[in-house]
Amino acid sequence: MASSLGSTMKAAVWKGNAGGLPKNLTINTSAPLPKTAKNLPKDHTLVKVSYASINPIDFKLPEAPLVGNLFFNTGTPGLDFAGTVVESTLPHLKPGEPVFGKTEPPAFGSVAEYLVVGKQACVPVPDGVKLEDASTVGVCGLTAYQTFVPFLDGKPNAKVFFNGGSGGVGTFQIQIAKALGFHVTTTCSGANVGLCKSLGADEVIDYRTTDLIPHLIRQGTQYDHIVDNVFSTADLYWNCHKYLKPEGRYITIAGGVAIKTFTDLLSIFLWPSALGGGQRKFGFVTAKSDVQHYELVAKWMKEGQVKPVIEQVVGIEDVSKAYERLKTGRTRGKLVIKVSA
Repeated sequence: MASSLGSTMKAAVWKGNAGGLPKNLTINTSAPLPKTAKNLPKDHTLVKVSYASINPIDFKLPEAPLVGNLFFNTGTPGLDFAGTVVESTLPHLKPGEPVFGKTEPPAFGSVAEYLVVGKQACVPVPDGVKLEDASTVGVCGLTAYQTFVPFLDGKPNAKVFFNGGSGGVGTFQIQIAKALGFHVTTTCSGANVGLCKSLGADEVIDYRTTDLIPHLIRQGTQYDHIVDNVFSTADLYWNCHKYLKPEGRYITIAGGVAIKTFTDLLSIFLWPSALGGGQRKFGFVTAKSDVQHYELVAKWMKEGQVKPVIEQVVGIEDVSKAYERLKTGRTRGKLVIKVSA
């Protein structure tokens, strides 16, 4: 029970943001437990974390100009987790039960031995699914689902285009789309073409050797839905009326802190289509915890239709190196941290 816990735990912590998150991370073997660990609020669960997977938001918020220094000057990184229930005020979760999910920013905190999470983000791990696999679903699996599935209800043969298919979100998107019977086109670098095809993508475009927008125009395919996981420029959106159906939507998840990204997004939202702006609906999706969505992804994992792609599992002592790798933007799938046995 929570009352038998000590008062400290092992956790990755950062203090200060100078030089970026990885340079400021250390391992504290006597970090304080979460504040409510021994007095759980209603509908909350104390989890002993076995694995945590990391995401770009973990470093983007602490490193954001002004925002980082004001609100994220210290903390424990990580949103995604998988582990076992220590204690819960939810009647359906029992001590020792394996669970997965995510905490909510700005809380973070999953790269630590213990974590307190709410009911919308703590879901039982199905039989046969490994904890390290379950730890990858929190942000990327949920984001992948929410970027296109709710928009395509009733379209079993939809054609979807994912810009960026080899990262954490893209690898989930391809597999979920194929589980639903969709036709999938995606982009990646040449080194990851085989990976994307192995996940079920029907067409894979090497963005390093193919001029993407002219290729999509020449190809003539009219997609039902587009998700831009990269959003390096807005050009793909400004031209999407040439390859996205009139009723289709263009969704992005990539909200960087660069000034150009901000101005691109601002122009898209403020420039009316009647005055030469975008000709298709545009949206920005941030994953919102939803038990039913988690359960669907977990079901596909149990059935073998979705298998998380994990580039590497490292110990908590190597968390800084893992974030350095993540910041390159070249990971194949997910990076997972083994937090405790």
